[in-house]
Order: sequence, then C-alpha cells, then structure tokens
Amino acid sequence: MTTLNELAREHCRPLRGSEHLLDSAQADSLLTCLPDWHVSEAGLLQKNFRFASYAATLLFVNTVAGLAERENHHPDLVVGYGRVTVSYSTHDVGGLSRNDFTCAAKIEALLRI
Repeated sequence: MTTLNELAREHCRPLRGSEHLLDSAQADSLLTCLPDWHVSEAGLLQKNFRFASYAATLLFVNTVAGLAERENHHPDLVVGYGRVTVSYSTHDVGGLSRNDFTCAAKIEALLRI
C-alpha cells in the first residue's frame, strides 16, 4: 500500500488517454492515505480546507498555485473567506489519474510542515 509520504514524493507526468484512468478500487486504495479527501459524485478528488483569516486563505491558494505550476497539474479552486475547496481531475484521461492523488498528497505534506 502506498503511503502519504511516498505519494507526495512522486512527480506528475504527462498523461493522455483512458489507459491512465484509475478504476474505483485503485482510487479507493489511494484515498486511504489522504485524510478527509473524497471522490465527489461528479468524479472529482476533493477536499474542503478552513482557515482563520482571509490572508491565510490566500497564502494557501498561492502555495497550491505554485505547486500546480511546478507539477504542471492544476486543480480547480473555489475560494471564499476562510475556506477553499480543491478539486482534481485529469481532463486528458477523462477522470482521475495518479497525478490527482500525487498533487493532493503534496498539499497534505505542505500542511504538515
């Protein structure tokens, strides 16, 4: 079984085509190392984050944006005062890929520093 730290050390790679699409068993297995993340009814890997201030919220958003640029894998972000919803999906494979879980693990690792 993959751990959070192992997943966070991986890097995203360019993926195209449905052969990279994770099935529900693979996604469920990777979810076990991502606290409070879930797969939505729309098939997105998601987590809601809460912050004490708007400044902390924006710091988190900017940090996630930097990570997304480094990995060339970009989430959808819904931002409000003190809250952010992060949603991942790999459009080029038509659903969830390992890249989505890798980036989620990188966010979790950042929060543990």
